[in-house]
Amino acid sequence: MFRPDRRAAAAIRRGCSLFIIAWLTLAGGCARVPGPAQTSLKADTLGELRAYLLGHPADLDVFRLRGPFAVDVQKDHELRLSSTERFDTDLYLAAPAEKLPLVIFLHGYDSSKEAHANQALHAASWGMHALSVQLPNKGSWVANGRTLARIAAFVHRAPDVLGKRIDVDRIILVGHSFGGSAVAIALAEGAPAAGGILLDPAAAGRDLPKFLQQIKKPVMVLGADEDVSYARNRDYFYRFIQAGVAEVSIRGATHEDAQYPSEFALRNAGTDPHTTEESQLTFVSALTSAAFGLAADGTFDYGWKSFDNVFGNGKFFNPRKK
Repeated sequence: MFRPDRRAAAAIRRGCSLFIIAWLTLAGGCARVPGPAQTSLKADTLGELRAYLLGHPADLDVFRLRGPFAVDVQKDHELRLSSTERFDTDLYLAAPAEKLPLVIFLHGYDSSKEAHANQALHAASWGMHALSVQLPNKGSWVANGRTLARIAAFVHRAPDVLGKRIDVDRIILVGHSFGGSAVAIALAEGAPAAGGILLDPAAAGRDLPKFLQQIKKPVMVLGADEDVSYARNRDYFYRFIQAGVAEVSIRGATHEDAQYPSEFALRNAGTDPHTTEESQLTFVSALTSAAFGLAADGTFDYGWKSFDNVFGNGKFFNPRKK
């Protein structure tokens, strides 16, 4: 979880006006915030899109728009690991007929899978299937991490539970807040994932440093502005992961901006004074670029290179990697 400080309140009063979100109804009755316009790039397959993007300079702004692919949204898709273990998920299947990477999203404390609806839809529009999972949101995050590892392992063994177009060698885990801790624990527990993307992660549990030291997969930390809002012990992730970790902060962004829409907006008639769509789009473009690059070559090199312009203009700051 995060704790806003006095500077956060001042920043919100200065820069965050209330705005009304127009709600659209999806299958299953869940609403979402209208997203950005669609890119003008054309591609029939992920292979075509990947060849084009990797053949040009990496640019984060490209990923601010929705990708070129249509997405089949299946709300409240029941994922059964066994006769007694079932999970509510939202499934976003990208249109290309080939096998595609899978991005699995996990919410944070007191939040829900719906708080990552636009992120999942956005990633899928760029040729990566997405699965947003609902786990207990006030329970043990160590337990959630181990559950997430079991879910990833189950999909890896039996991808047909999500369809016949899952590339099991390119599963990517994404978690927000305490969900970031759960993703890290899942990686430490041997989840068959290419790596993890942590959205302003907060440290959960006394044993988290021990888990972080066991991670052998690439990790990208996309953080909010700590002068605006503070995620508990976010520094743990970069400090204790031994290698293959990169971190940036997004200037002016709040903890809730790492969701899209935020859980607060979902519960309050679509309004949230602690978020701006500009910051939410910055988070979603960064996670999409990072996931796209990780799926392409198993590293975050492409995603990191795409940040060059925002490093230059100060929108991203405090970059570090090891």
